[in-house]
Amino acid sequence: MTNISQTTTQRSTENPFKAFTRFVGAENLSLLIALVLLVALIASQTPFFFVPRNLMNIGMNLAVVGLLGVGMTIVIVSGALDISVGSIAGVASVVSAIFVTYVGTVTGGVFMGVLAGALLGVVNAAIISYLRVNAVVATLATLSAYRGIAFLVAPEGRPIGVLDQNFAYIGSGRVLESGSFPGIPVALLLLVAVAVVAHFVMSSTVFGRAVYSMGGNPAAARLAGINLTRMKFYIFTISGALAGLAGVLVTARTSSGQPASGTQGLELEAITAVFLGGAILAGGKGTIVGTMLAVVLLATLSNGMNLLNIPTFYQLVAKGFLLIVAVAIGQWRMARAERAQARASLAG
Repeated sequence: MTNISQTTTQRSTENPFKAFTRFVGAENLSLLIALVLLVALIASQTPFFFVPRNLMNIGMNLAVVGLLGVGMTIVIVSGALDISVGSIAGVASVVSAIFVTYVGTVTGGVFMGVLAGALLGVVNAAIISYLRVNAVVATLATLSAYRGIAFLVAPEGRPIGVLDQNFAYIGSGRVLESGSFPGIPVALLLLVAVAVVAHFVMSSTVFGRAVYSMGGNPAAARLAGINLTRMKFYIFTISGALAGLAGVLVTARTSSGQPASGTQGLELEAITAVFLGGAILAGGKGTIVGTMLAVVLLATLSNGMNLLNIPTFYQLVAKGFLLIVAVAIGQWRMARAERAQARASLAG
């Protein structure tokens, strides 16, 4: 009891900068500095960046990738990779549009979209666990298969129009809108809520510690009593459900269920955000906070390029380059940690 009260007292008197650094993570400070420099660079080139409506658009645009990034963080920390999330979002987008347009239920549309994503996540986990297929190969195959399913589910393979205003509010609605203040996007608030819950789960629960353990050392995790097969089902189901929710947001924002357009390429942005946020390919490292910072950085970069009229193909090159840099930095950090561990072992 004395130790707990001492810890509480120490944290209450802790330097605010140290408290902020502890929350963000020392390894993510460089990401935060890069974001500040990027904002300063864009703002110096165009007067429209800090316009409230433009900031609101950034918030709306990052919600979809952010949801995918939360699920992808859990998957990558566990030592796996899910390339199929963009296609899962496509299937969920069509399913939710069908239920809203043809069945007439907004709640059912949201629920069925998320459920469709979760079920496709279960299929991924089953292929990886029972057929012993590498996660990258398995989800590469389902990326193609799910994209085909999205076209099969959509009538004649075409987008499905959704005219329900209540459903559209989820994707493009705003709260606290008044005067010159454009309001806060509902989609952004949804992302913040999901990210806060995921951060708590990953940092303060047995499940979160198990995910880090199976990514850091699967053999040791198995010896510690963690059921790796069951954990894979949980992890890929969560990733699929969040991809389904992202697909619902795409439908709500574009007012149409999109089999492909609007969801293709999302997996690349989500993976890039997770690696930029400090995760490594081997697993065992990565945080929700780091991923969210990287999502904001990518959304800011994309918005800045659009404001400066930089062609789309340059944006694709920039995002691919960022992914390579992020993975290279992760590998360098891992090699440095291994060298430090080896030196400590020799010294001991």
